[in-house]
Amino acid sequence: MNRTSHTDIAHNLALAILASSTAPALLLDGDLSVIAASTSFYSTFALDPQNVAGRPLFQLSAREWDVPQLRSLLAATLSGHAKIEAYEMELRGDAVPRRLVLNAQKLEYGDAEQVRLLLTISDVTQARISEKLKDDLLREKAILLQEIQHRVANSLQIIASVLMQSARRVQSEETRGHLHDAHHRVMSIATLQQQLAASRLGDVELRTYFTQLCQSLGASMIRDHDQLSLEVTADDSSVNADISVSLGLIVTELVINALKHAFPGDRSGKILVDYHSRGQDWKLSISDDGVGTPKSLADAKPGLGTSIVEALANQMDATVETQGGHPGTIVSIVHTSATDTDGIDRRKVA
Repeated sequence: MNRTSHTDIAHNLALAILASSTAPALLLDGDLSVIAASTSFYSTFALDPQNVAGRPLFQLSAREWDVPQLRSLLAATLSGHAKIEAYEMELRGDAVPRRLVLNAQKLEYGDAEQVRLLLTISDVTQARISEKLKDDLLREKAILLQEIQHRVANSLQIIASVLMQSARRVQSEETRGHLHDAHHRVMSIATLQQQLAASRLGDVELRTYFTQLCQSLGASMIRDHDQLSLEVTADDSSVNADISVSLGLIVTELVINALKHAFPGDRSGKILVDYHSRGQDWKLSISDDGVGTPKSLADAKPGLGTSIVEALANQMDATVETQGGHPGTIVSIVHTSATDTDGIDRRKVA
């Protein structure tokens, strides 16, 4: 079989492949004129086959294909210096503009006079419209979220102010104490909300998060910072926003508890918030060097703070451990994802 026969076979094969294509496609010659087109090309762009075959690509319809960059890319592909892969362009004509993704490949027949170019086209107009709508919705959602966060922050400040005013007016020391506790919790939630707003619902870096949270708690609850100190040690761990909320609430409850009970009278001391992780395992500890937990308090019915800590730990499949610090008390929230060396599986079931 001679070279001409081989060329004819290859040419006919290309035409057969083109005819069976379900995507818009064109077979172009070395002058970028249309040799043949797929049926889907004619239907997609509403063109009459009689007005396409044999005509230069850039003269089709209202010459909307005559784009300088497309000309350069096709010429470079024909010369073998480039290959068009996922080139996106806007096709402007009499109708609504379309977003197209083009791929072009030079077909080698072994004959320099029989250069062919296969151009396939994908119409991604609707996909791009959908993406734009999605982006617009996300931007609108972000604006609404910022507005909600702003209103929540204002509301929390108002609530905290009302609680403090009420605490000043009441005569009962017990009631005043409850109102102060409520004020501290509201302020801690306000701090958590500010942290989440700053993180934009992404991952939260815990060292900075705990430090700012403890600074807020210390500012509202510690009268003499030379007498009582509140410190944070943590590694470089980051967690998602939901987990950070739970951890922040736990820190708030345990720090408040330590400030209320660990240092009676004018006793001085330190509270330390510590967090370290290794893989999926992590440990959050709040320790103090105060008087420890009196037996009467240890035997008492768990209060609201203890119930909150246990509930939050359970949500994170973690356990709450309390032990003496000699002096003081250490409360740890421990999450273990593997079996310990003693053979006991300490993972909690959600």
